[in-house]
Amino acid sequence: MLETSNNNELPVIPNKRYFTIGEVSDLCEVKPHVLRYWEQEFPDLKPVKRRGNRRYYQRHDVILIRQIRSLLYQEGYTIGGARQHLAGDSARDDNLQSQQLIRQLRTELEDILRILRSS
Repeated sequence: MLETSNNNELPVIPNKRYFTIGEVSDLCEVKPHVLRYWEQEFPDLKPVKRRGNRRYYQRHDVILIRQIRSLLYQEGYTIGGARQHLAGDSARDDNLQSQQLIRQLRTELEDILRILRSS
């Protein structure tokens, strides 16, 4: 779903448990109001809500948002088509999501290795 070329344009996802809507907006290059709208349109996108209805996204939410962004902006899907695509191919999506996680981890490990070598 997320092509390597598109993934390289987006910032690396930090190793955190929770992200605010502002952080996710920066990580996925999508405005906060768009994220709130996507929560209504995509049933799998459910950030944790805490004090004062503040949203806290987890890593899997960020990856899902990047998949949605790729479907809508790069592949030209409509909201309904992207929703169907995400709901219909869950096994395929799990595989692609795993590949995305592996690429993300590899990038983070390469960064760590560069830091260690430069010390």
